[in-house]
Amino acid sequence: MKKTLYLLLFFVLLHSGTSLAQQLTSPNGSLTMQFSLQKNGAPMYALSYKGEAVIKPSALGFAIKNQKPLLANFIIEDVKASTFDETWKPVWGEEKEIRNHYNELEVNLSQKKSQRKIIVRFRLFNDGLGFRYEFPQQKNLGHFVIEDEKTQFAMTGDHTAFWIPGDYDTQEYDYSESKLSQIRHLMSQSVTENLSQTSFSPTGVQTSLILKTAAGLYINLHEAALINYPAMHLNLDDKNMIFEAWLTPNVNGDKAFMVAPSTTPWRTIIVSDDARDILASRMIYNLNEPSKIEDTSWIKPIKYIGVWWEMITGKSSWAYTDELNAVVLGQTDFSKVKPNGRHGANTAHVKTYIDFAAEHGFDAVLVEGWNIGWEDWFGHSKDYVFDFITPYPDFDIVAIKQYAKSQGVEMIMHHETSSSVRNYERHLDTAYAFMNKHGYHSVKSGYVGDILPRGENHYSQWMINHYQYALEKAADYKIMVNAHEAVRPTGIARTYPNLIANESARGTEYQAFGGSKPNHVTVLPFTRLLGGPMDYTPGIFEMDISKLNPKNTSHVNSTIANQLALYVTMYSPLQMAADLPENYNRFLDAFQFIKDVAIDWDESRYLEAEPGHYITIARKEKGSSNWFVGNVNGIQKRTTTLSFDFLEEGKKYIATIYADADDAHFKTNPQAYTIKKKIVSKKSTLTQYSAPGGGFAISLTVAKKSDIKILSTLE
Repeated sequence: MKKTLYLLLFFVLLHSGTSLAQQLTSPNGSLTMQFSLQKNGAPMYALSYKGEAVIKPSALGFAIKNQKPLLANFIIEDVKASTFDETWKPVWGEEKEIRNHYNELEVNLSQKKSQRKIIVRFRLFNDGLGFRYEFPQQKNLGHFVIEDEKTQFAMTGDHTAFWIPGDYDTQEYDYSESKLSQIRHLMSQSVTENLSQTSFSPTGVQTSLILKTAAGLYINLHEAALINYPAMHLNLDDKNMIFEAWLTPNVNGDKAFMVAPSTTPWRTIIVSDDARDILASRMIYNLNEPSKIEDTSWIKPIKYIGVWWEMITGKSSWAYTDELNAVVLGQTDFSKVKPNGRHGANTAHVKTYIDFAAEHGFDAVLVEGWNIGWEDWFGHSKDYVFDFITPYPDFDIVAIKQYAKSQGVEMIMHHETSSSVRNYERHLDTAYAFMNKHGYHSVKSGYVGDILPRGENHYSQWMINHYQYALEKAADYKIMVNAHEAVRPTGIARTYPNLIANESARGTEYQAFGGSKPNHVTVLPFTRLLGGPMDYTPGIFEMDISKLNPKNTSHVNSTIANQLALYVTMYSPLQMAADLPENYNRFLDAFQFIKDVAIDWDESRYLEAEPGHYITIARKEKGSSNWFVGNVNGIQKRTTTLSFDFLEEGKKYIATIYADADDAHFKTNPQAYTIKKKIVSKKSTLTQYSAPGGGFAISLTVAKKSDIKILSTLE
């Protein structure tokens, strides 16, 4: 429901070089946004929280190619204020209902002489500010090219930041924790090797960015509804502590090709003095449009296993043969080459995964390396790299389909594009129709390597449009999408809920590529996950990778208890048990939590949180009385005092507690864990230890009288 609310708008005469200003407050009054024009007609905004500055006066506007900039000489033609309050139900999510409540200020600007018009729309929620630029249809601004977006975020001090390097082609970096003033010094060591990467500045960082002030204020900078526009990075002026928007360019260095009427994505600032509020924020989703898919009955959360980790670790191979150093699709005859004996996607082997999935109640099995071309898929700027429909000789797609159906298991398709985007778009209809024919309802797509056409970047406007095209085309075929190496999400899953997950960050695979920092998973929920769920692929039980592949000496920097907790703390409606079946068979008592844990939720409670250090979350399973708790810990050992006050009054529950053993450690003793059962109620309190790189996971089910008699009660 939207209402005009003129009381929200206050006209305040300011001095210090500014003219008329407008002020907007959040529904609960904790946040205040101020918009003003400088004497030269330059638009500015500022933001405060509980009376304290969050964003100092910051510039707005654009540099336009071959035209005068949209930066100054504006007058205010009109101002409109309104309020909006609704509750909507996501198809899947961390809760069954989301409230969308904000106060809005629409500022209509006209530039003197040029008569070009621009609207700046501000939406102030209780948890933060979103604003975007709108270009109405007009005589003097039709087609135009944005050379640079000049949006600023002026910080109030040298805050602590958890950041990854700005890059046009990858987000797959470990987070660095430092003062803003230290970013320049740390940048070179933070840019670690990737198969496609393009850094742009010694102080450039990526969104979603989490900051903490000396006064204990948490600030997240990101964007929402990234449609037909390049992804935004942030470039820091480290003398004045001002971030400025830095858009991903195309091959010619241009940023965005625009035509009026059009809008930019929302620039977002989430703010709180409680870190838990950052995790609980749904502002990014709320700034996106409602679902455009009318019938969403085919969109369902999935818990899956897959033929993947064995290839990532080097135990198995995507490729069918070692005899070929080049492949020409349609000409290379794979029936005449010698198999290498390590090809993971063979019919007999895949059937063992299907058996394991059926035995343990998993929904689906992913298979990578099933289609021809993996002998020559990367590094040669090759256009026609995959056809997405032709299996290797040892993968019987019909037999697999029939066997999986007989076992009550679905198959998940894999489409690696090798970043040959033109080739993928040529084949999309054929590939999706092939999936429909063979019963595949979801696809994991990949964009490894440099983009083709040559010179494009992973996050340029052209590529953003490609990801959206593939997503919308998938919806036409009732296919769910899990895109890897694509742009980081910005809440678009509200509008297209078939975007069931993304990778778009440093996932579990890097634990087999030398390892990630033990506290990595205590940062991601404050950054990457605010825009949408992540296919992080947790559940690794064997941390010594050399036991899978003697040539790979990597170590998974996590305890088993930490891996279990990720199913709660790293939200996704698409959750993988990523390890090999034989490793789960060694620890079936711990594996039980992965089997039990839900993947869709009615309610989420954020119990304690500090970025880089710890997160504890409780979630209630959708349509059930069951609760699950996850705690992930950083580098220092820690003890949590956990209240079960989120449980239903008058009921007793069986708490099955999976925890680090006293001598557990992510590096020296990662497989040391304990499992105990207790009877708990709303009044119970648990004191629980978490090892370095560790954590704990708890399942809570309503207790029967017989359970209460045999289990001890936790007071």
